[in-house]
Amino acid sequence: MHSDGRTHAPLGLKIAAGAGLLFMHLPIALIFVYAFTTEDKSYQWPPPGFTIKWLAVTWNRPDVWQALVLSLKTASISTLIAMVLGTFCAAAVSRSKFFGRETISLLVILPIALPGIITGIALRSAFSLADIPFSIWTIILGHATFCVVVVYNNAVARFRRTSGSLVEASMDLGANSFQTFRHVILPNIGTALLAGGMLAFALSFDEVIVTTFTAGQQSTLPIWMLEELVRPRQRPVTNVVAMVVVLVTVFPILAAYYLTRDGDQVAGSGK
Repeated sequence: MHSDGRTHAPLGLKIAAGAGLLFMHLPIALIFVYAFTTEDKSYQWPPPGFTIKWLAVTWNRPDVWQALVLSLKTASISTLIAMVLGTFCAAAVSRSKFFGRETISLLVILPIALPGIITGIALRSAFSLADIPFSIWTIILGHATFCVVVVYNNAVARFRRTSGSLVEASMDLGANSFQTFRHVILPNIGTALLAGGMLAFALSFDEVIVTTFTAGQQSTLPIWMLEELVRPRQRPVTNVVAMVVVLVTVFPILAAYYLTRDGDQVAGSGK
């Protein structure tokens, strides 16, 4: 036992945790290995050799750049929409009491609980009925349905930990609604919103199922990868792109974790 009262984890628990981490992350490590293999037709193990030429090949592929730009645009706009709508919904649910509040809360989080294929079919049917042509905006609408949930969950949890007396005190001191939001509410929920936005961006950037039903003939980066695996030309290029996707998505998730790990320490919490 440590001096601060903590006890050592049993050896069996450490081994089980290590095995679980290995099981989850070994396939990801293989992506990085096969991004530098000299073999371009199959997945040999061990790789016959290593080269960095596939980085240059990928850099010079215009179809990769088109898919990357579309993914970045989609994820950025979807995240912005989600942060606005998610924050408003969280504020309404956590700061007001009205009939049907819990029902509305359930309806907000429902899209992320439904299988992606159900959401995709529903959106495609709605677009067809409304005669809306497929474009980047149909993809964005599809992604925003689950991105809103991520931001909402983060924001509503932080709102509920922030004391309402802070808002009341601000109003009593003569601040208007905008000043109260800027100087009192936003500093308390800012990290939660930023973390929710980062998670939403990561989810949108690598989404496949909903995108399949809402993209039409367009290809985001994950859709491009899926098509390349079905009709492979240069397998290492696909692995290079997969490596980029991993790097793009893992950093927002890590940042979101570090931003929210001390989220219970907000002004006025518990008062």
